[in-house]
Amino acid sequence: MANNSPARQTAVFLVRKAVSSVITLIGLSMFVFLMVKLIPGDEARVAAGENATPAQVEAVRKSLGLDQPFFVQLLQFFGRLLHGDLGTSITTHQSVLQGIEQVMPQTIELVVLAIIIIISVVTPLATLSALRRDGATDVAIKLFVILSAAMPTFWLALLLQYLLGTQIGIVPISGRLSRQFNIPTQTGAVVVDSLLAGNPLAAWDGLQHLIVPAIVLALPFGAQLYRILRAELIQVLSREHLTVARAKGVPQRQLVWRHVLPNSIGPGITLVGIQFGAMTGAAVLVEGVFGLVGVGSYLTNAVAQKDTFAVLGGVLVIGVLVVVSNYVVDVLQLIRDPRLRAGQLG
Repeated sequence: MANNSPARQTAVFLVRKAVSSVITLIGLSMFVFLMVKLIPGDEARVAAGENATPAQVEAVRKSLGLDQPFFVQLLQFFGRLLHGDLGTSITTHQSVLQGIEQVMPQTIELVVLAIIIIISVVTPLATLSALRRDGATDVAIKLFVILSAAMPTFWLALLLQYLLGTQIGIVPISGRLSRQFNIPTQTGAVVVDSLLAGNPLAAWDGLQHLIVPAIVLALPFGAQLYRILRAELIQVLSREHLTVARAKGVPQRQLVWRHVLPNSIGPGITLVGIQFGAMTGAAVLVEGVFGLVGVGSYLTNAVAQKDTFAVLGGVLVIGVLVVVSNYVVDVLQLIRDPRLRAGQLG
């Protein structure tokens, strides 16, 4: 009996998830390593510089270990990774980990703002849609969500940038902060640093620079949350005790806030947790369009220069965020769901 106890099954479940996550990251690293090697270009030539002689290029190739067979280079990379070393960028000659640490806070800031937009917009829309199920309001909201999700991210980014930034001029079209502000870097996140510096005007300016990119990033992920939350709300609203409560004259607002939403948000919270990692990866394209410094611009430059370790490091960090966010979601589900805590684990 002890071997089948809920605590033991929970521990086994978490260990399996952890092992699966590690295997996923190893596989991702191998795949990206291979893809980078297949990109046309000579890493040694890039590292040595355009004016380097053939002898200098070969010397750099040997010093970086690029003259070794593919699998030897891969094993050397994993060996360094075990010691927390992602390698050194061949173009900036800076530690890859240090380079990512400098840009990651700005990407996280963009993703967090996008998630705030998703939650604040999708929750009332899904609630209204569920309460007006199959009515004109529901149809209109669903049509809006479908069209928003169907728009290609790149096209939508350019459209909003042109309309809101160039034509109407209500938001900046690129960058993270206007030149008039000079904020000391503390965390690397512009809005946070502005607040820490006691400059709310700079923080507001930073938000204005981020709002359109965050909307573009939020739309496709918001559509996913809308569908799940609407379905869950409809299911909860159909429960018998809520039907009885409505018949007794309990105000709809009270039912929604005290009973319907609290019992419907579980799957939504799970999805948002999963989306956090995925949105970090999706931010690559958005940052590129809006000229934002972040992991996206870091990876774009690394791929263009065939900077193997920079590409690997950037992708691996994004992969870790995806895997960790999924793992945290699994743990939260374990805490939230009594059936899982009782040991009914798959």
